[in-house]
Amino acid sequence: MEMLPDHLAHELKIVFIGFNPGLQSEKEGHHYANPTNRFYTVLKEAGLTHRKLLPEEDHKLLEYGYGLTNIVDRPTRGAADLTAEDYAKGRESLKKKIEMYRPRINCFVGKGVYQRFTGIKKVDWGFQPTNQVEGVSDFVAPSTSGLVRMNLKELTHIYSKLIK
Repeated sequence: MEMLPDHLAHELKIVFIGFNPGLQSEKEGHHYANPTNRFYTVLKEAGLTHRKLLPEEDHKLLEYGYGLTNIVDRPTRGAADLTAEDYAKGRESLKKKIEMYRPRINCFVGKGVYQRFTGIKKVDWGFQPTNQVEGVSDFVAPSTSGLVRMNLKELTHIYSKLIK
């Protein structure tokens, strides 16, 4: 099975880091492809993009200085299907990507993503007091999954804090 490709480059403003590809994203070959996911709507409403991109335009985020990756590459129905081994390999791989590409900000799309990456249990939304890679700020934002009960206004408010 071909893995969903990362969209990464050097000197990005922000890299958005998710748990892993969902089955819909893997099938479509694009990040955040499930129609119930609000990722691209949130980016537009938060002022991070000038229009709502479509999942098949995920590569265009690079033009904004944004990248996309996941802590685990393996697609599953949900994050609950990931194993401790998936996370152990994923943490190592993600840290190497961050050290290689050195974005200004890592935006973890979901508290659980950040918690699995760092082992830190108590996490608030926004910029974190400790960064995992020197010179790269860590920011924790809510998941944009349709399963998350936070409304669009709340999501947008938190994501808008990424704009410095």
